[in-house]
Amino acid sequence: MKTYISLLFLFISLPMFSQSAGKSPQLPLGAFSVSLNVKDLQKSKEFYEKLGFSQMGGDLKQNYLIMKNGSTLIGIFKGYFEGNILTFNPGWDENAKEVNPFTDVRKIQKKLKADQIKLSTEADENTKGPAYIEFTDPDGNKILIDQHR
Repeated sequence: MKTYISLLFLFISLPMFSQSAGKSPQLPLGAFSVSLNVKDLQKSKEFYEKLGFSQMGGDLKQNYLIMKNGSTLIGIFKGYFEGNILTFNPGWDENAKEVNPFTDVRKIQKKLKADQIKLSTEADENTKGPAYIEFTDPDGNKILIDQHR
């Protein structure tokens, strides 16, 4: 009985401990994908198809493809950027369908700047519609928040 009461107390208390004081509320960033810099687009396409991905967007002639497996997205790009990038798309789901409501990239930018995250590229806060911001995490991983609408 004592064990049952202890477990019950722990179970009831968990929600109280799951949100630490001072933690930021969730910041909706949109659909997530990894953007990979590849050497041979066709070879990469064939490789990811073997892993169950299929092309959902892009064009070989334009040197990029968007590959999808379930809700997982990978963008493969040749000659667009150096390294790999974690990409978020506010206003889109994993099928590139519009999501409403969504958090505008400029609002995300304002929050990140308030949290003292240094941006390498900023969106013009006096505009509306498509825009993007870029920054890196503490380990140097590039992050792109790219709003298309």
